[in-house]
Amino acid sequence: MSAYNQYLETKALCSIYKAMSEFKNTALLFSGGKDSAVLAHLVAKATTQDKNLQNIPLTFLMIDTGHNFIETLEFIKKTEKKYSISVQVGSLPLAIKQGLVIDVKGLLSSRNKLQSVVLNKEIIKNKYQAVFGGGRRDEEKARAKEKIFSVRDSSGAWRPENQRTEFGQLLNLNIQEEQHFRVFPLSDWTELDIWNYILQEKIEVPTLYFAHQRKCVVVNNIIWPFSEYTEFPAESEIKILNVRCRTVGDMTCTALIESDADTVEKIILEIKNSEISERGLRLDDQFSETAMEDRKKEGYF
Repeated sequence: MSAYNQYLETKALCSIYKAMSEFKNTALLFSGGKDSAVLAHLVAKATTQDKNLQNIPLTFLMIDTGHNFIETLEFIKKTEKKYSISVQVGSLPLAIKQGLVIDVKGLLSSRNKLQSVVLNKEIIKNKYQAVFGGGRRDEEKARAKEKIFSVRDSSGAWRPENQRTEFGQLLNLNIQEEQHFRVFPLSDWTELDIWNYILQEKIEVPTLYFAHQRKCVVVNNIIWPFSEYTEFPAESEIKILNVRCRTVGDMTCTALIESDADTVEKIILEIKNSEISERGLRLDDQFSETAMEDRKKEGYF
C-alpha cells in the first residue's frame, strides 16, 4: 500500500472507530455507488475480525427511489452476499403511495430530492444516533462546508450554525435526544483517491462505471440514460453510445460521459486528464447554484 493510501485509510478508520465507540446505534447509507462500496470495505475492516470481512455489526440502509439502474440493484445483491448482510430498504414509492411525499412529474424530473423524507423517517424509526455516508468535500461546494461529524436536527436538516469545531480528534459528539450525526469518513478523499484505493484493494463496483454501450438521449448537450422513468422532449432521438458513469444516482439524475475506459486503470487515466468535475455530471445539482446546499438543509445527505 502506498504511504498516501495508508494515510487516507488510517484517517478514515479512525473516524469509524470513533463513531462506533461513541454511538449506540449506527447505520451505513449504502447507495450501491463506488464511494459507498469503498466505505463498506473500510467499515468491514474497522468492525470485524472475520478474514472474509463478514459479520459487520451495523445496518446497511438504502433509500430506494424506484428509478434505480438495474446494475445498481444487482450490485447491492452482490454486496449482501459478500458481507452476509441484508440491506434495509427505505422505499420512496411506498412513501408516495402513503401520501408522505408528492411525486414529481414533467420533463426531465427526478425524485432525488424526495429521498430526504424517507431517510429521516428511517433514522427516527430505528433511532440511529449516527449514519455513515460516502460524501466527499471535492464533489461540490456545499460538500466542502461539511464536517466529518455533521450534527443534524430532528428533521435531519443540516444547519451551518449547529456544526462543531473539529480539531484533531478533539470532537464534541454530545447529542440531544432528537439529534443524530451524519459521519463522512471519506470527506478528505478525492475522486482519484477513491479509484486508486479501489485498484489497490480490488474492490468491486457496479459495471455502470466502466465503458459500455447503452441507449441514450442527448438533451442540451447532456447525455441521459434512456429509461421509462424519464420524460424526454418529444423531438428526442434515442442513440446507442459507448458511455460510462462517473457518479451514480438513479436513472433520472445521472448523466453519462462518452468513454472507452473499461478498466480501473483506464478510468484513473481518464480522470487525470478530465477538466469536468465529477458532480458536474449529476443533473440534480444543476437546478440552481445552491441546489446541493438547499437539499442538505432539507435533510439530504
